[in-house]
Amino acid sequence: MKRKLLSTLAAALVSLLPHHHAVAQQGICVAPQRPVCPLVVSAVPQYEFTFSRLIFADNPLAVHELGDYVGFPHWQADCSDSDPHFISAIKRMTRIETNDTSQSISLLDSALYDYPALYMVEAGFASFTEFEAIRLREYLLRGGFLLVDDFHGSYQWDKFLEWMDKIFPDRKIVDLPKEHEVFHVHFDIENFVQIPGLRALCLNNGATWERPMTKSSGVIESNLSRQEPAWRAILDDDDRVMVMINWNVDLGDAWEHADMEEYASEYTSTAYRLGVNYMIYSMTH
Repeated sequence: MKRKLLSTLAAALVSLLPHHHAVAQQGICVAPQRPVCPLVVSAVPQYEFTFSRLIFADNPLAVHELGDYVGFPHWQADCSDSDPHFISAIKRMTRIETNDTSQSISLLDSALYDYPALYMVEAGFASFTEFEAIRLREYLLRGGFLLVDDFHGSYQWDKFLEWMDKIFPDRKIVDLPKEHEVFHVHFDIENFVQIPGLRALCLNNGATWERPMTKSSGVIESNLSRQEPAWRAILDDDDRVMVMINWNVDLGDAWEHADMEEYASEYTSTAYRLGVNYMIYSMTH
């Protein structure tokens, strides 16, 4: 994906960081252009697995209160590079017959039930109609799997709960123990590190958490609420994971920047292993 340098102001901020952080960030701290996302599903699946990114409408209140006007719908974040990198990893690390390209899919699409897993980013900005909520609930109860990624802090968590409560008002969100099968179905995940997004590395002095984005006086969020990663889930009646929730974690950025030496391999290797495990779990449970 073509990139351009950050604005003069952002560059000046980076220059104030310690030298080793500044050097590491020169290659990675760039502003992406509008993502070029995959087309919507257009035919009966021809492969065992097609990576499917969930389309959703933005919650205008959340966008306004956090001032996160990125210039494109939040469901598209990182799709240009993140999706192809992850597809390559599935092909390399498994024997799953995987589609070379990903797709974007709506909950209203008649082909929804043909695909075992949906990938969703920026869940704190999402909004669903009542009918979409019914469709997602039905999809998950029939055996579907939703992977939620790249949302951070208490404000986005609360917004996530608002729409998730429409889908599963009767089910609790639980913290998954490290021994859970989803973390061992293909790779044994031993190192549960916080996987940082680009904003954290570039604008928070190399830390792994994103600083609060608060732009509105009505939003109060502590920095602490962004510092601890969590791996949570919603389970069905047989304890199958229906919704896998990665909070304060950014798998997509780790997939996207895997080729850049500035992004530590500790993060990318963990992100790829988690992602592969999630997809295999979705296809076998």
